[in-house]
Amino acid sequence: MEWTKFPLFVIAGPCVIESEELCMQVAGEVKRMCAKLGLGYVFKASFDKANRSSASSYRGPGLKEGVAILKRVKEKHGVAVLTDVHETEQVEEVAKVVDVLQVPAFLARQTDLLIACGKTGRAVNIKKGQFMSPQEMGNAVEKVRAAQGSGFGVQGSGIMLTERGTFFGYNRLVNDLTALAVMKSFGVPVIFDATHSTQQPGGLGSASGGNPQYTPLLARAAVAAGVDGLFIECHPEPSKAKSDAASMVRLDSMEKLLRQCKEIVDLRKGWGDEKHA
Repeated sequence: MEWTKFPLFVIAGPCVIESEELCMQVAGEVKRMCAKLGLGYVFKASFDKANRSSASSYRGPGLKEGVAILKRVKEKHGVAVLTDVHETEQVEEVAKVVDVLQVPAFLARQTDLLIACGKTGRAVNIKKGQFMSPQEMGNAVEKVRAAQGSGFGVQGSGIMLTERGTFFGYNRLVNDLTALAVMKSFGVPVIFDATHSTQQPGGLGSASGGNPQYTPLLARAAVAAGVDGLFIECHPEPSKAKSDAASMVRLDSMEKLLRQCKEIVDLRKGWGDEKHA
């Protein structure tokens, strides 16, 4: 996971694959930003959004076409790529192309899916379930570690955990930054999902709402708290996005946010709190 060697890495891209053109544009722009700032980068886009609020919502191009687009993005821009898997049957085919298999938050306790991802030898990013405590994510880590076995390098080196908020009342997520320290104690890189943390699940009735104006605040706070990476969904025109339009960050505002976060990382080096004592 070469991207984890940077002082901060970024997983970013559109929520769902809308078109190859969009993926190429976002991957190219964010790669440029990260290279300029000295940040690691992993491109993210989903080939299928299986947990949409409404059955009529756009889900994506599907596995075959979606993975083919991700492969072309990887080849053209020379970046690592990440995408979600929802079923064990998808894992082997997707793992042939992507660098990181992501287990969605709603599936963080699905043992068979976690084990299938671990067996591929690919890195696995597990998003913390909105209904789970950070302590419970240790069980998810152990499931993947057991599947990886002794032949996958340093134990835990191919596992990442992502915090994306916890349910609190109706259509509301909250973040407890101490959860980041708890999950780092499992010996894996921890990522903060700055866009889904502002989401209002099902808040619009047939779609999720959001408060993207708070994304920079949460991202900066998480970086100050010692997070290893940021997960940010971005789009040239969020209002026109086919998924999570209410919570995505504008592509042209990403560089300012990433620069601020990099400045905090540089300050953090002298704080002596990396072990979260």
